Amino acid sequence: MKDDVFPAGLLLSPLRALAWDEARSPDVLTAAALGDLFDLDPRPEFLLLGTGAGLRQPSRSFVRDLEARGIGVEVMDSRAAARAWGVLRAEERWIVAALLPL
Repeated sequence: MKDDVFPAGLLLSPLRALAWDEARSPDVLTAAALGDLFDLDPRPEFLLLGTGAGLRQPSRSFVRDLEARGIGVEVMDSRAAARAWGVLRAEERWIVAALLPL
């Protein structure tokens, strides 16, 4: 089994895992920087945003943009977000994640 490494960041959906080469600091993050991550049917319940080694809040405009699309935002450090991803997907929750590197 091959282990993939995503040194710049990682985007996850229930369908795929992609390198997030254009990862940005949470305070300047935009929905456009996440590409087509939200283009799922059905729409994801929420985004797990892993902000690296520590918790850093994204801008209010980023959160408002996603909430206007009907997508919630849960922010935590990337280790916690990875653990939450495993638990929530085991429950078959329809979510997406954007994880910044540690």
